[in-house]
Amino acid sequence: MTRDACVFCDIVAERSPGHLIYADDDVVAFLDRAPITRGHTLVVPRTHSSGLSDLDPSLGSALLSAAQRIANALKAPEFGADGVNLALNDGRAAMQTVFHTHVHVVPRQSGDKLTFAKGFLTRRPGDLESTARQLRTTIAAQK
Repeated sequence: MTRDACVFCDIVAERSPGHLIYADDDVVAFLDRAPITRGHTLVVPRTHSSGLSDLDPSLGSALLSAAQRIANALKAPEFGADGVNLALNDGRAAMQTVFHTHVHVVPRQSGDKLTFAKGFLTRRPGDLESTARQLRTTIAAQK
């Protein structure tokens, strides 16, 4: 897939809509359009890479740092997650469907009985705009 045909590159370049919640010089984070749970966020490098094999290691560090910041926001009282799953699917066999490296930050509640395979089948968007607005505010308050 070329950068011109990458939906995540289009969101990063603001050619396609996305519910952005965080951005810095290296990464952009936005809500998954079909979340497993409320607040499910994708963190992507600004520079296109299709997977781990062509990801600049410094961008890997930036991805994890941003994912950690978002995870902390999701555990704040405004969202109340008891924990988070961080997932990076690398390759078709690992269920990667968009071939632009990205980390899923999925908020979890104790006892939610969520399994990822089942979660991917029952995804529902909910109110992405209000979720994005609340998450941006929570992240900004962490500074």
